[in-house]
Amino acid sequence: MVSRGNWRADLFQEDHDFVSFMNLLHYFHRKTGLELASYCLMSNHFHLLLRTQQVPLPGVMRNLNKGYADYFNKRYGVQGHVFEKRYFSKPIYDAYGLLEVSRYIHLNPVEASIVDHPLDYRWSSFRYFDPTRKNLPDYLNISEVYNLFAGRNDAQKKTAYYKWLMKKFEESLS
Repeated sequence: MVSRGNWRADLFQEDHDFVSFMNLLHYFHRKTGLELASYCLMSNHFHLLLRTQQVPLPGVMRNLNKGYADYFNKRYGVQGHVFEKRYFSKPIYDAYGLLEVSRYIHLNPVEASIVDHPLDYRWSSFRYFDPTRKNLPDYLNISEVYNLFAGRNDAQKKTAYYKWLMKKFEESLS
C-alpha cells in the first residue's frame, strides 16, 4: 500500500511528523486490528505492507489518511488536500509476493540514496528484523515475513531474511 503527498510534497517535514504517524498506526491497530509486516515512511510518501482484521482496507486507509491530514493541516496551518489521491494497493497472494514487497519497502531509502544501508534509516521496519531486537511496536507483526525462512528460532529466521535482503541489494548494484 502506498500513499503519496499531494503534488509529491513532503508529508513528513520533521521527526515529530513521523512520530505522529506512527502513533496513528498504533491507534488504528488498537481500534481496527491493523497489522503491518513491513513499512517505510519516506518524506513524501509511505509504504505499508499490511493486513486488516476487523475493518476492510478502504475504511482503515480512509481513517488513517484523514487522521494524518487533520494533524498535518493543523500543525502547519494549512488547508486542503494532503494526499495526492486515494492510496494505491495491490493484494499479495503468495510467499514470493510477500518477500518481494517487503524487500522493495526496506530498500526504498537506499534506492532513493537517502542512506547507504537499510539499517541506517530510522523510519522503516527493517531494524525490527535485527535478531537481537526484542520489543516491537504492537502494530508490527513481522513473523509472516521471517517465517518464510529456515531456522530453528526467530533469531535465525530474522538473520536469514537479513542476509537474503542484503544479497538482493548487492545484486541490484551489479
